Order: sequence, then C-alpha cells, then structure tokens
Amino acid sequence: MRRTAHARRPRIHWIVLGLSMLILAIGLIAQGYLNHLSGISNDAAVPAGDASAVPASVLKGGPVVDTRGGHVRTASPPRNSIALTFDDGPDPTWTPKILAALRAHHAHATFFVVGSAALQHPDLIRQILADGNEIGIHTLTHVNLDTAPAWRRRLEITGDQDVVAGITGRTSVLLRPPYSASNAAVDNASWKVMQSTGSDGYITVLSSLDSKDWERPGTTAIARTITASDAKGHVVLMHDGGGDRSQTVAALNSALTTWAGQNLRVATVGDALGLRTMATVPPLQQTADAALVWALQAADSLGGFLSIALIVAGIVTFARAVLVVAVASRHHRRARAGRHQHGVTTEPPLTEPVTVIVPAYNEALGIEAAVRSIAGSRHPVEIIVVDDGSTDGTADIVEALALPGVRVIRRPNGGKPAALNTGIAASSNDVVVMVDGDTVFEPDTVTKLIQPLAKPEVGAVSGNTKVANRRGVLGAWQHIEYVVGFNLDRRLFDVAECMPTVPGAIGAFRREALTRVAGVSDDTLAEDTDLTMSLCRDGWRVVYQDNALAWTEAPASIGALWKQRYRWCYGTLQAMWKHRGALLQRGAAGKLGRRGLTYLLVLQVLLPLFAPVVDVFALYGLVFLDPVRVALVWLGFLAVQLAMAAYAFRMDRESLRPLWTLPLQQVVYRQLMYLVVIQSVFTAVAGMHLRWHRMERYGQLRVPGTGVPSKAA
Repeated sequence: MRRTAHARRPRIHWIVLGLSMLILAIGLIAQGYLNHLSGISNDAAVPAGDASAVPASVLKGGPVVDTRGGHVRTASPPRNSIALTFDDGPDPTWTPKILAALRAHHAHATFFVVGSAALQHPDLIRQILADGNEIGIHTLTHVNLDTAPAWRRRLEITGDQDVVAGITGRTSVLLRPPYSASNAAVDNASWKVMQSTGSDGYITVLSSLDSKDWERPGTTAIARTITASDAKGHVVLMHDGGGDRSQTVAALNSALTTWAGQNLRVATVGDALGLRTMATVPPLQQTADAALVWALQAADSLGGFLSIALIVAGIVTFARAVLVVAVASRHHRRARAGRHQHGVTTEPPLTEPVTVIVPAYNEALGIEAAVRSIAGSRHPVEIIVVDDGSTDGTADIVEALALPGVRVIRRPNGGKPAALNTGIAASSNDVVVMVDGDTVFEPDTVTKLIQPLAKPEVGAVSGNTKVANRRGVLGAWQHIEYVVGFNLDRRLFDVAECMPTVPGAIGAFRREALTRVAGVSDDTLAEDTDLTMSLCRDGWRVVYQDNALAWTEAPASIGALWKQRYRWCYGTLQAMWKHRGALLQRGAAGKLGRRGLTYLLVLQVLLPLFAPVVDVFALYGLVFLDPVRVALVWLGFLAVQLAMAAYAFRMDRESLRPLWTLPLQQVVYRQLMYLVVIQSVFTAVAGMHLRWHRMERYGQLRVPGTGVPSKAA
C-alpha cells in the first residue's frame, strides 16, 4: 500500500500493438482479397453489350489487339500455325499434365496466369518458362475488368504483373481480360479497358477458337472444336485451372497429335506473331517484387494459421466452459449436502474467537461500514485495524466508534503486506481473517468462512466476494465477472486442489500456516495471490466457501477499473513467476503448478493476448467470408457464455437481470480486460517496476441489516 511513487507508464507497447494489429489487418485484407474475391470456377464469356464505340477494325480484326501509342492494330497468327493459350492457372493437378503433353509433342503455349494461383504455386510458373513457354497476365483474382472501377483494374493488372516478376524476374506485355472471348464480343466497356491497358503498355489477346472446355462437353467434343477448322492461323483458348480439366488434358493430347499430322505449327502468341513479349526486370525492381511475393505468400499462410489457431482457441474456450460448469456443479452439490469437496463429513463447528485484520490506508469513506459490519458478526471476533499511515483520519474514525473488541494500531506507511504482518503479530487467536477496508461482512460471514479450518489439512479459506455497487452497466459487468469468472473458477480450483488466490476482500487463515510461510510477502503487487501460492507449496489445502459472503466496492470508472486490474494482473504474473518452481514439485505444490499455474497461463494470459487477433479475424470474416455464418458463430459463443453465466447466477442465488449486459460485455469490457493483460505482460517482460495504485472509494457501502452508511454517505 505504498502510494508515494508511481510507475513510469509504458508507451512503446501500444505502438507495437497498434503496428502489429495494422500489419495483421493488412495481411488479412490481402489474404481475403486474394482467396475470397476470386471467381475462376466459371470462365464463361460475359454477353456483349453496346459496341457502337468499338472500331470495325477491332470487331472484324485479328484476336491480338494492340492499342499502344494510341494506334489500333490487330493481328492473327500466320496460316498453318496455332497460338495455343491456357487461362486460369497454374493448377497443381492440371498444369503439370498440360506441360507434360506439350513437351511430349515438342509444342509450346502461352499461359495467362491468375496472380493468386501463381502465389500458391510459384514452382509451376518457373516450370512454364523453363519449358520454353510464355506467360501472360490474367489479373490477380480473375476479376471482370469491364465492370471493375479504375483503381481495382490497375490493382488487378499491376498486382498480377508484380507477382509474375517477383517469381520469375520477368514481365509480360500480354494481357487477356477474364471473361473475354472473340473480337465479335468486344463491346464499349471492354474496348475502354483495352484502350486503358494499351496506354499502360499491354497487348490484349482475345481468342479466335474457343475450346469451351469450361463447359466440360467431353474430350471428343473439345478436340473436335479446336481441330475442325480451316488452315488460317488461330488463337486457341483452353484452360489449365478453374476446376476439373481432365477433359482438357485428354483433348489436348488428341489435338496435338492431329495438328502434328496436319503440319500445323503450335507456338506461343509471341513466337507465332514474332513479338517480344517478355522482358527481364532490373535487379532492384526484381528484389521489390520478390519481397511483395513473399509478403503475399505470408499473408496467405496467415489466414490458414489463424483459422487453425481460432479453432484451437474455440475448443479450449468451450472445453473450459464445460469443465468449469461440471466441476462447479459438483462443488455446489457437495456444499449443499453439508460436505466438503473431497467428500469428508464436516468436523464439529469452530466456535472459538477469531482475529479479523483490516489493513487501512486512507479508507475514511468506507472504514466505518466495514468495521461495524465485522463487529456485528454472530461469531466472537477480535478486530484489529492497522492504519498504514493514513492522512485522512481513518484511525480517528475507527477509534471514535468505540466498539468493543476493536483495536487500532497506527504505523508509518509501509505497504499492505507490512500492515497485515503487523496485525498477524498482534492477533490473539489461532484463526485470522483478513479483510479489505472497502468490504463489509454479513452477520454470519465469519462463522461460515472459518468452518473448513476445522479440518487440520486446510490452511486457508476463500470467501465469496460480491459487488456492492452493481448499478449501471460498468457495475453490472463487474458483477457478472465476479459471479461467473472469479467464483466459478474458485469452485474449479477447490475441487482440483490448486487454489491460486484467496482474495484480500475475504479470507480466513490458520495462523500456524501463516507462520510457516513467514507471513505476507511484499515481493509482488498481488500479495493475496503470492500468499495463497506459498501456502499451497507448503502443503496446505486452500478451499472455497461459497456461502461466506463479503460485499466490496468495485471501481466506478473506467480509469479506476484499469488501475485495479492492471495491478491485479501484473501482480499475478509476478506471483506466477515467483512460484514457477511448483511445476516440478510433487504433492500439493505440484497440483498448484501443473494445474493452477497452467490454467492461469493458458486462460488468463495467453488467450487474452490472442484476443485482439480474434477480433480482427472476426471483422475479416464479416467482409470476406459468409457474414451470416460468422454472426452465427459469434451468437453460438455468446449463447455458451450466457448459459454458463445463468448457471453461475443460479448457484449464487442472484437475479438474472444483469445478464442483459452480457452481449455488450463481450464487445467492450472483454477488450478492456485483454488490453490490461497486454500492458501487464509488457510491463513484466520489460522489467519495469509497478507501484501500488490505490483504488478510489465512493462511500456506497452499507452495514447489512442496519442500513448504516459509510461516513461520507
């Protein structure tokens, strides 16, 4: 509770987080664009529209259209030659078979490649060129250039060109717009695209003989279509990607044999027309393009990795929900049956007096309600209020109450652990109850809390902390968190015998156990977690008593909540690191290490660190995947959370009314909590020392059954 210094606020981690999320978002956008905006499964030509602006020389000319330099020229392969072309590849199944057929017949072809497919199969792109074939541009994702806006047309064509250059070190001037056909099918929209791409240096390659293999009419039909023609030169259109091309491969072998018998020359577009269509890019540009290819391939892999990671995270989250509810149900049934978790009949009740220690630093707003509530206990208690150098008259308020059995010890400010140790040293009883100065007890809280200590193996007991100021959305969210998160987990930890925390708000301890672990340590900011872990490692059982209720003030502002949870999380990380040796120990210590610490690491550290990625991926799913399916997954996750919350509320006999705020909690409060974890982890890894952040007090506590408010109220 030393409040004189404050931690230097770390800033760099927010920059790192922001940049990481930006890179992740860019990567997912690239992955989504490349993989979910592609339409290469059907290459049917789009019906032509108005062609009034298309020159007659284009409509009746050759299939190779050159509009570079503002001039319009068309050309066809010479007689007795075939410019063989393939669209929509590369495909790992069909492209190698087509290349093998070309090699077997000593023929060559032009492959108009889709950039997204090339990224996935760069070796096939290199093999195409290595075999003496030619590459042309077929856009990045097989988009219809006629209907795409100008920015996307440029992105699609330039992106595909950059991918080819990054893989091969060469560029191509040949472009075949997806869904194009013969010259007669050119309309005003496609002509505008030809003019635009011509100004960028591209030659448009249409077709004069369409195999229609995309219809899969059968091998014989495809072969007949492309071989039953006159002797004039043709640009033949076939496909090596976009679906099952087994008929194409078979028809190609047949056609190549037929053409060879007809003495037809089968060549690339460039060779057939005598054009230089590919050029080597400068080294610097090749390096940049190769880096782009690497980045896009990494983005493509990122989507798959995140999909697997999300599935694993979803399974872990669902398994945790099932496990927690099942174990909590078992704990609840045994508690209701009047037995402890491990099935041993409860010992005769403890009736001897206990000492209640209240460490207090500037608790003037709530100390009166806290002390009066404890003094009203039905169980005999000695109350020791340790004033830790307060400057607001906290000790004076307690002394003015003149309550029997209440003692005030004043000491210089030294921190909460020192104040607790002072109280322990001054206590007169074998059982010590520790309670925060912002917490009130019910009359039977102490009686219920200490009963498990009748068993000699039990060294500490955690009570059930309730949020007193639960009105408003923020209060409701914390109320849900206390009931669902903290208390369900404590039931699990109790049954698993690995309780990591007895909260400072309400906990009972065997004084002998405290002595054996040298009292409360100030090594961490989570002194309650540190103490509990020390007791577990010393061999003591730590249990949860769900009917021992304590009411505490929760933060009423986002800023106060942030400070409190930052301290809790950072202190818990400190305690986990301090007690990491428990992972290798046996007995009670080993249970804490292998069960408790592992649970905390996975579910309270690693999963929250992964949470921002989940949110970014959810937005990705809404844009690039099926938004209905994504929404259903989210609703399913919410339904699991709601069911678990309803069950927890039922066990704690709480009204279900606050659960209406649960959906908002999942999209606001959850993000705040994982940001706390991120800052805490960064602070811990950076080796920065965080000082205690004192929580604001609001004076909203009341003494149960009396209506007596705190002093300020």
